[in-house]
Amino acid sequence: MGGALPPALLCAALGVALSFAAWRSVIVGLALVTVSAVAGAFAPLPESWRELVLVGCWLTVAAVAALVHLPSGVGLPLASVAALLAGGFAGAAVAAAGAPLDLSIALPCALLCLPGRWLVVRGRGIVVKVLSSWLIAVAVLAAALSLAVPTAGYEPDHME
Repeated sequence: MGGALPPALLCAALGVALSFAAWRSVIVGLALVTVSAVAGAFAPLPESWRELVLVGCWLTVAAVAALVHLPSGVGLPLASVAALLAGGFAGAAVAAAGAPLDLSIALPCALLCLPGRWLVVRGRGIVVKVLSSWLIAVAVLAAALSLAVPTAGYEPDHME
């Protein structure tokens, strides 16, 4: 539930969404996710926000990955908002975990937009949409499990 995995999947979701964007939107999106993630990684967050940040991260993965299903693609305004959200939550997730260097693992996952864009241009965008569906499923399951099932060691049990 922590470490580099949630921000990496968030950056991957952004990359998948940017596969359906014009090149200008891709460049702006990649720049904005990088800047906002680095800013978020070094922002001071209270320890009590850790669970909230992770749930927000997973829900943002699902929302950003769902952008591939827009019939008109992802325009510049939507790509910018998605990149700022993805970067902000990715940065907050690594800040909450206390490992800002995990961004060096997470941010390159946004480059999935390059092979994704190649597939979309060649009429094979269904591959990118299937990957998006997998990301949505993983994110929804992770968010639901973190809300519904207490992690062993965090809740008192019958053995104490």
